[in-house]
Amino acid sequence: MIGAVDIGGTKLAVGLVNESGKVLAKNEIVTGSDSSYSAGLEKIAGMFREMERYARVEITGIGIGSTGPVDPVTGELGDLDFLPDWRRKNPVRDLAHLFGVNVALENDADAGVLAEAAWGAGWGKSRLIYITVGTGIGGGILFDGHLYRGVGGSHPELGHQVIDLSGPACSCGFRGCWESLASGPAMAAWAHEQAPASDSYRTAKQVCKLALEGDELARRAVDREAYYLSLGIANLINLFVPDRIVLGGGLMRSAPLFLDGIRKQITRGCRFVPHEKTELALASLGKDANLIGAARVWHNRFSNAVQAISSRAV
Repeated sequence: MIGAVDIGGTKLAVGLVNESGKVLAKNEIVTGSDSSYSAGLEKIAGMFREMERYARVEITGIGIGSTGPVDPVTGELGDLDFLPDWRRKNPVRDLAHLFGVNVALENDADAGVLAEAAWGAGWGKSRLIYITVGTGIGGGILFDGHLYRGVGGSHPELGHQVIDLSGPACSCGFRGCWESLASGPAMAAWAHEQAPASDSYRTAKQVCKLALEGDELARRAVDREAYYLSLGIANLINLFVPDRIVLGGGLMRSAPLFLDGIRKQITRGCRFVPHEKTELALASLGKDANLIGAARVWHNRFSNAVQAISSRAV
């Protein structure tokens, strides 16, 4: 029974996940820029202990998926924009001390690709890219069943590939990054700029709903979103030509609005690689995907070792 922790910009979720990837219990709290690490750690521990009592089980390991940069080797959190007091803290060490179990940490997008490969839409694919499109854009890459890491175990920031250098400023320091052009808030911001007197285009959810109802401006915003999403995806296909790209995140709940436009641009811009062999699929793990991903982080790090120990014991 794996304890799963999802550290997001606005909420902190925990759950119990069994070896088949099913969430048996979960809880969450709201976080914000004033959230302290010590209070958050206490809440995580308290929620886990309550779940153990409720489910009458004992946690045998803990997996963590976190927004932002993390160090999967040391277990230390990086510069979390939304949680300044959590920067440079080490939940792997602290939770291992509290519960006496092995703990593993990955960026939440890396956790996502591990989960989709094991229990979701990426099953059976040795070359897999997972992209999450929501408040930001992130992604994880799996080659030959192994998580791709950069120097020092670093996570590739797919959302910060530059798409249009004349585009809007991005928090990373560049202009026109994929995230600044094609995230949910970016789509809503563009639509709102076209109709500043209206309150109907302030969120991506509103824009997608209006597009489905035939609103002209919303349709233009959706077409623009599909175009910029396709450029980033086409870049990844040209670079890696994976077996499958799995699309997840909040904006992909409205995926039918974007997929035709994405496929059209991929056909146009990926002529020198066999792009038709790269499948596009939607993430399949639902609203608990982040917790399932966090649990898979533990399995990816420790399951083989546990199995080897068990085999030697037999």
